[in-house]
Amino acid sequence: MVVVATGFFDGVHIGHRFLVESLVSSARSRGGQSLVVTFWPHPRTVLQNGARGLRLLSTLQEKKDLLKSLGVDRIEVLDFTREFGSLTAEEYLREIVIRRFGGTAILLGYDNRMGSDGLTTPQIRSLALSLGLEVIEPGAMPLGDTVVSSTKIRNLLSAGDVVSASAMLGCRYSLHGVVVEGDRIGRTLGFPTANMQLYEPLKQVPGRGVYLVGVTTLGRNYMGMCNIGCRPTVRQNGSVTIETNIFDFDEDIYGLDMVLTFHAKIRDEQRFPDLESLRAQLALDREKCLKMI
Repeated sequence: MVVVATGFFDGVHIGHRFLVESLVSSARSRGGQSLVVTFWPHPRTVLQNGARGLRLLSTLQEKKDLLKSLGVDRIEVLDFTREFGSLTAEEYLREIVIRRFGGTAILLGYDNRMGSDGLTTPQIRSLALSLGLEVIEPGAMPLGDTVVSSTKIRNLLSAGDVVSASAMLGCRYSLHGVVVEGDRIGRTLGFPTANMQLYEPLKQVPGRGVYLVGVTTLGRNYMGMCNIGCRPTVRQNGSVTIETNIFDFDEDIYGLDMVLTFHAKIRDEQRFPDLESLRAQLALDREKCLKMI
């Protein structure tokens, strides 16, 4: 007995978690194996369906780690190509779910879409039953009028609302990258920063502003304040940078791994008349962050 759930599961948000927890419990109650079949890269980046503005809530490894943490027995990642994207729902269920992975039951969400023919949940249910699959439908997550979707979470992050986004994700939003050389202006102001280059360029970055963040580097956890923006006070028309002043920290971590976990937004990005005004505001930002901690 192999119970299958299939989808992209970007961010593995609380709606996804509800389905995955149902998958795991259904498989265990049947004495079978829970299997998540997912894809990489995102279908929109291959089919060019509004892909230019698409940003991801989780890297492939983050997604796999989150799914494993929910108790999933097995995760299969399919390479999403144009050829794969041309499969109909019937071809996908018959050739991939049943023949390749030995699926005997499939778990369906209330708003599933499947195949190049875009079958809806009722149509998938009928098709799956005709192919001999047991169909398990846990229904919609009991959230009242709250609508949870990866798109809504991306929009919240773009607006800087990391608190609401994290509530929908079921955990605090994070960025993972390597520390790279900056221009060291922060150090001259008394607020040295670690500049992050993301490992996954398509990862969603919260909107411009200053944030209270958790920082993991050198195998230890710290707190800090992170500025996301173009640094309008010191540079005109610059690219967006991710700079973090780590509290009570003074070590060289250039070229090393760093994870930022977003707790709250402190303020919007601002342009100051001079560096002394910027220094004064940074001191206020730090004081506000320390009070929140």
